[in-house]
Formats: sequence, structure tokens, C-alpha cells
Amino acid sequence: MRRQSSGRSGAAPRRGGRLGNVRWLVLLAFLVYGGCYYLSNRTEDPYTGETVLIDSAIGPDQERALGLQAYREILAQEPPLDPSEPVARDIRQIAQRLIDKVDVVSAALAAEHGMQAQDHWRQFEWDVNVIPSRQANAFCLPGGKMAVYSGLVQVARTPDAMAVVMGHEIAHALLRHGAQRMSQQKLAQIGQMAGAAGGLDPQQQDMVMAAMGYGYLLPYARSHETQADEVGLMLAAAACYDPNEAIGLWERMGQSSGGQAPPEFSSTHPNPGSRIQNLQALMPKAMEYRNRFCRM
Repeated sequence: MRRQSSGRSGAAPRRGGRLGNVRWLVLLAFLVYGGCYYLSNRTEDPYTGETVLIDSAIGPDQERALGLQAYREILAQEPPLDPSEPVARDIRQIAQRLIDKVDVVSAALAAEHGMQAQDHWRQFEWDVNVIPSRQANAFCLPGGKMAVYSGLVQVARTPDAMAVVMGHEIAHALLRHGAQRMSQQKLAQIGQMAGAAGGLDPQQQDMVMAAMGYGYLLPYARSHETQADEVGLMLAAAACYDPNEAIGLWERMGQSSGGQAPPEFSSTHPNPGSRIQNLQALMPKAMEYRNRFCRM
């Protein structure tokens, strides 16, 4: 009887040990996969000179298709103003001036980093609408599908300030930030699967994902906003708009939020104060672009 008891107690640790070894092997496999995914999908962005993550399976054609689908869904839910409305005509004129400068600004920014400009935007089928709403917002989806919410007109106040916002939104599409976010989310999913394979319970997985969000995902999103601020400001300046209007714009945007913006570390956007400081530092460069490319 004693020998039987000893045999049973000796077998359990071996089964647990085998299970632990399997978990470690699965965890290691996920970590290797995540590392290979990251290393094999990095590319240099000519707009910023930085190395970014873009899944090679997400091509510009797919981005444009996703952008068009989202655009149609938005306009179906939020019908735009008639294009003949004065505000709609004004917004389209601002957009066209910015679009006309994409070529030269892209080339100039790429040249600063010793690189060739991207040309995926040449396949964009630009479209611009105004959506009646109290929102002070705008967007430009991959493929050049743009909309401005009418509430932004009251906050922007001037064509120069509106050009800064619209240039910022166009910059997101030029920089392929949508593809970068999708790639980033896939990497986060790999990390989540690795945590589950390593034996983390749901609460522990949530803690890891929260830490990853604050330490990696949110700072990454804020860097997208800062990049779009710079490229958008250069577009507005090259299109003969006054880049200095960006300062008053973001002061008003901060006021319009009623001081309810979350702390920067927990937000996808820089707070207005940080944004204004960055834009002020960019003003000499923006004025240089205005002097070089502004041709009325």
C-alpha cells in the first residue's frame, strides 16, 4: 500500500511538469512569432524618417477599399450638406488647395531624410463633404475620402485655421496611419495570445494589456497625432495659408472641450498645451515651406 501511494504521488508532479513545459514552449513560439512579425514588417517612413510597423499584407489597395466602405457607411448614417451650400463649396476649395500641394510637400519632407517620396496617394479618389453636426471634428480616410463636421467651422473661424485641421487629417492618410494601427493591433493580439498560452488568467491578461496600452499603444497613437500636425502644417503653409493660425485654433479647441480632456498619458491625443508647444517649435519650418511653395 505504501508503494502504491508513493507511485501516485510521484506521477502527479511529472504530469504538471510536462504541462508546464508545453506552456513554456507555446509561449516561446508566440514570442518568436511576434518578434518575426515585428522585424519582417518594419519599413521606413519618408515623411518622418522613422521606422514604422506596417503589415506587408495590408496594401494601399486594401486601405482604400476599407476607407471607401467606411466613408459610405458614415454618409449613409450622417447625410452631408448639399454640395452647392456655400460652406460646402468653401471647404472643398480649401481641400483642393491642400491636395494640390501634396506632391511638393511629400517630396520636400522625404528629401529631408534622404529618401524618395511615397506615391500611394496618387491613386486616391478625393472626395470632400460637410456633415451638419455640432461636433468640432473632421477626418480623411485612406483613399482621400474626407468630411468636415459643421461644428468645426465655428471653432476654426478662419480659412487658415480650417486648412490646418484639414491638412492634419490629410496627413493621417498620407502617413498610412490606418495601416500602422491595424498592424499594431495585430501585434497586441499576438501578445495577448502569448499571455493566455503562458497560463495568465483573464484578470492578469487584462493587466498586461492595460500596461501595454499605456506604455506602447497610447504613446504610439499620440506620436501619430504629432506627425500629422507637422505634415499638415507644412501642407497648409505650402498652400498659402497662415500656419500661425494653428496656435489660436488649438487654444479654441481646448476651450471647446471645457477642460474635460483626459490626462495626456491616458489619451490617444496630445493635450492642447503640448500640441501648441510643438506647433510653435515648427513655425520657422512652416514659414520656410510657405516661402518656398506658396504660389497663388
